[in-house]
Amino acid sequence: MQDHAASVAATGSGTELLGSAVTHVVRDTGASVAMVYLLPKNDTTLHLAVLSGVPGQLAAPWTRVPLSAPIPVADAVRLRCLIWLGNQEELARRYPRPALVLPYRFAMAAAPIRTGAVDRGGLVLLWPGSHPPQLAPEEREAVVKGCHGIGMLLQQAESSGYPVRPGTQPWVLPPPKPPTPGPAEATVIAEFVRRLPGGSCALSIDGRVVFINDAAAALLGTRAEDVRGTLPWESLPWLDNPAVEDHYRAAVIGRQQTSFNVLRPPDRWLSFHLFPTATGISVRIVPTSRPGPQDIPAPSLPSASAAPSRATALYHLMHLAASLTEAVGTQDVIGLAGDQLMSAFRIQTLVVMTSAEGRLRIEGRRGTHPALMDRFDGAPLTSPTPAARVLTTGIPDFYATFSELERAYPSAGLRNAVAACAFLPLIVSGRPVGSLVLAYDRPHPFEPDERTLLTSIAGLLAQALDRARLYDAKDRLSHSLQAHLLPHGLPVISGLDVAARYLPSTRGMGIGGDFYDLIRLDDTTAAAAIGDVQGHNENAAALMGQVRTAVHASAGAQPDEVLARTNRLLTDLDPGLFTSCLYIHLDLARHSVCLATAGHPAPLLRQPDGQTDVLPLPPGLLLGIDPASRYPTAEVPLPPGAALALYTDGLVEAPGVDFDDAAAELAAHFALALDQDMESVADTLVRYAKRATPGTDDIALLLINALLTDG
Repeated sequence: MQDHAASVAATGSGTELLGSAVTHVVRDTGASVAMVYLLPKNDTTLHLAVLSGVPGQLAAPWTRVPLSAPIPVADAVRLRCLIWLGNQEELARRYPRPALVLPYRFAMAAAPIRTGAVDRGGLVLLWPGSHPPQLAPEEREAVVKGCHGIGMLLQQAESSGYPVRPGTQPWVLPPPKPPTPGPAEATVIAEFVRRLPGGSCALSIDGRVVFINDAAAALLGTRAEDVRGTLPWESLPWLDNPAVEDHYRAAVIGRQQTSFNVLRPPDRWLSFHLFPTATGISVRIVPTSRPGPQDIPAPSLPSASAAPSRATALYHLMHLAASLTEAVGTQDVIGLAGDQLMSAFRIQTLVVMTSAEGRLRIEGRRGTHPALMDRFDGAPLTSPTPAARVLTTGIPDFYATFSELERAYPSAGLRNAVAACAFLPLIVSGRPVGSLVLAYDRPHPFEPDERTLLTSIAGLLAQALDRARLYDAKDRLSHSLQAHLLPHGLPVISGLDVAARYLPSTRGMGIGGDFYDLIRLDDTTAAAAIGDVQGHNENAAALMGQVRTAVHASAGAQPDEVLARTNRLLTDLDPGLFTSCLYIHLDLARHSVCLATAGHPAPLLRQPDGQTDVLPLPPGLLLGIDPASRYPTAEVPLPPGAALALYTDGLVEAPGVDFDDAAAELAAHFALALDQDMESVADTLVRYAKRATPGTDDIALLLINALLTDG
């Protein structure tokens, strides 16, 4: 198996190695759609690597999923559990964003792919809407077994030196081949189709016409050879209606029979009946004279543009709008726009520019030519550039070919990077605040419908950027305040190797109250503290500063007395906020440590041989509740080579995860880093936290290692 893994993975990303495993999972579970996501090492984003059962364009909005995203597969990987959604109602209740974009009948399971303690990705399976609302035990077992098998393949490929890596696009498995009829059977089938009233045609899973008889072509008003191999809504302009393609999506994703009527200009109504299977869709077309309220009129502005169909555009526009409501900072907005727009609208490069002090400024970029607009970064808004013109006038510019751009701006200098481009104003409350630059590697005609759509997208992006910039400004101010309240560096203490980390949350929760401190008392003693003030605002940060000052002022006393004094101060202040705190006194001469806790998570103690445990400390009440609270102490040995990990709950706490289990897993990661210095260990634990509890809370971490020798 390892030799096979090496030979396959060496030829490319190695995702081909997973094809057979995915096929077996689909067969064993009875699922109609399968998606395998990979989580590269030290990454916090899931990448869609293998897709089965639907065409790639339907999965385009989900090719990259941050672990912090409110998406089933992200929760399954982060929480390390199987998530089951038995119907559309449950999906809408728990995950409104994907439910908005996929309003079809299906059941879904998402499960993590792991080997040992290593998170490798996730598996998503979809069943037709006719599936019972509960996952059968044998189906659950097949899902778990499939995840285990895929995980083992990934582990074997990695151990062979050729790890499987996701490609730039997912590998789409071909649908199963239908049985090939013999000559006699083929004749009977052809005669059977000929006898049926109306017309018959067949679509592949990706919607292209693979068979059409003369009767169907006549009803559609075309020739069979003109539509064979095409998407009907692209080759027949009167079918370019979002509702038509929406019925196709419902058939492919939900595997449900569906039907609808469409007006073929000028006055002929046709009834379409879709019958989907894993190999494609059979379509019956019959004339009808009974238009009703659910019927689909002909579009008023048909076009044969190279742009995506109106249904595809609407699909991605809706997904973008839903996603932008959850974006926090400016880079989040630009990243989401790049991920979802570029593949959907066949854009090669996306650049967002804003104005700062009368000059152009690049806020972010994505795509094949990231340096596209570098020469204009910092250019005055009065400069003769298309980005500056669009920003100052608020009028979009579209250039179908480079020659058009060169005629308008001879000094643009973009010949090697662009064959067509669009410059769109980012307008907020009637005021242009930036420019969205979209570049194409080939000439691209911009039809009126596409121009309108791209302008609308720019409007959505502008509003999201405006909110994000306000958040970024507040976030910088808040965390600057917090940074000034935390120690700028740790003291050098002979005999100790120490490291600290503070990470603000990434979910827009604002400033936090996490703090830590390390205090040198004399040549052989030191003190350390870590705590967390309730809340995520300026009041919490201000109180955190007062708590840290109080602890620092009392340092040197016994831990119970330090916490008692700090507690009395807080109850006198009556801030209305409670604080957890852990204080330790290190005696380096006696190789021991004395601890007391005020409702704070117990630290980890790693012995020189690597044995790591959560210290069992006697509990103490949170600071600021009862002025008479007492804080029992505990004393434990700290032999040379032993290490302590002090942390706030943001390092381990996540929705749906047992706190004790999470602390035990953190201890396991601490144990595995036995041979690393404390700076490296801190990075290891932070990476673990960013994957296990991404962005859920602030994180403070203080590591203390008693060296085997002084120095």
